[in-house]
Amino acid sequence: MIDDATDIADMIARTALRDRAAFRRLYDSSAPKLFAVALRILKDRTEAEDALQDIYVKIWNRADRFAGGGTSPMGWLVAIARNHAIDRLRARRGGHSDIDQHVDIADPARSPESEAIAASERSRLDGCIEQLDEAKANSVRAAYLDGYSYQELADRHSVPLNTMRTWLRRSLIRLRECLEA
Repeated sequence: MIDDATDIADMIARTALRDRAAFRRLYDSSAPKLFAVALRILKDRTEAEDALQDIYVKIWNRADRFAGGGTSPMGWLVAIARNHAIDRLRARRGGHSDIDQHVDIADPARSPESEAIAASERSRLDGCIEQLDEAKANSVRAAYLDGYSYQELADRHSVPLNTMRTWLRRSLIRLRECLEA
């Protein structure tokens, strides 16, 4: 797993030289986060999976364009993923130029009843998350809603990686128990 920005920048530089092992390592380390970015924008798992393949083709072809100086390597990768997902969203919606106008378009298949049920479920989930310790609740949100890796969260909270895994696993168990009650 890639631990810091220097390692990511090194993997990008090696990818620019067509180092397949470096590209594989870059993929293994960054794919969960880039998938989360695509999924959040596209709101469709299958389309996000397809987009992820295209994103890595772009990374492979454009790795030599990463400048590094002052630019976060992960930020550069996320920008590629975000821009590609937005392009797909625009293409899906007929090529509209202002994505902000179209992000909140209601799904015509959703009825007021299903909207109310979804809002109730969101409220229940939020209530269950609030029952967790603040650090653990923030970690759950960051891992499963924002796409942070376990290593990034472990670094953020200054705990060992296995401790973070345990926090998240136990937090998910508590959330499941809360939601089933």
